[in-house]
Amino acid sequence: MADQTHVLFVEDDDVIREATQLALERDGFAVTAMPDGLSGLEAFRTDRPDIALLDVMVPGLDGVSLCRRIRDESMVPVIMLSARADAIDVVLGLEAGADDYVTKPFDGAVLVARIRAVLRRFGRANGGREEPAAEAGGVLAFGELEIDTGGMEVRRAGQPVALTPTEMRLLLEFSAAPGTVLSRDKLLERVWEYGWGGDTRVVDVHVQRLRTKIGQDRIETVRGFGYKLKA
Repeated sequence: MADQTHVLFVEDDDVIREATQLALERDGFAVTAMPDGLSGLEAFRTDRPDIALLDVMVPGLDGVSLCRRIRDESMVPVIMLSARADAIDVVLGLEAGADDYVTKPFDGAVLVARIRAVLRRFGRANGGREEPAAEAGGVLAFGELEIDTGGMEVRRAGQPVALTPTEMRLLLEFSAAPGTVLSRDKLLERVWEYGWGGDTRVVDVHVQRLRTKIGQDRIETVRGFGYKLKA
């Protein structure tokens, strides 16, 4: 397991849990599968997985609450799974700190692709390759906001700001082109690696979460077009 990517999978449906675990293991992942949120939290603390897949509706401790508990302790990537694409499910999961979500029923190959995309994003936000030009190294300053693109650190008024890998990726995209409007579709493509029209709610919620950390007025909404970082 040490040489494999370790996935924590929390799902209460026995058939889905077992079938998905087998599919992930066939793709080379090591999987710890749990049927409820409390056992999932215990497994997270014991095993320290590389990524967590959390179904929204699990007993004991629901997936959104579990995501919050995980996010209180770790920046490990989290993908929420939901049988519904209702806005409330999506927004609650993302606001809890999830990096992405997948609607059930899902194709195994699509799930694997989304997992790998999140893991690549996590790796790049922690010093990997293929970053925007602004990430070549150095410190960028936007008012009281400072972004150390080499050390992957952010400070606001001199105080460190804790960002998830997805939030860091998003901020790096904005800082690579300050003052330039980036559309939701472009951000989906660059940050979430969606090669097709994905759900722009993912972008909107992450922008809102980023604003609460770096300043509400630092990222400007350009109605009908997208967002831009104030230079």
